[in-house]
Amino acid sequence: MIIATLCGMGFGTSMMLKLFIDDILKDEGIKAQVVSWDLGSHKGQDADIIVAPMDMERHLRSSESKIVLIHNLVDKAEIKQKVMEAIQSLSA
Repeated sequence: MIIATLCGMGFGTSMMLKLFIDDILKDEGIKAQVVSWDLGSHKGQDADIIVAPMDMERHLRSSESKIVLIHNLVDKAEIKQKVMEAIQSLSA
């Protein structure tokens, strides 16, 4: 499974989300590759799940990946809940 984190430049927000998700996956014992991308790069890449800030929703409408939109980027509980729901929906 590939989980991509996304932000405008591929450095700040996407890296922070990647680190949070790495911790979540480790705690849950789930194996997945987590990558951080900038908005321009994601269109040529494949991912099972894309995690991004809410303000990127319009850029992701055509994506075939499972989209997880985060409202509060420092709320680890929100990130965990939404990412785990996405993983479980793909596993079902």
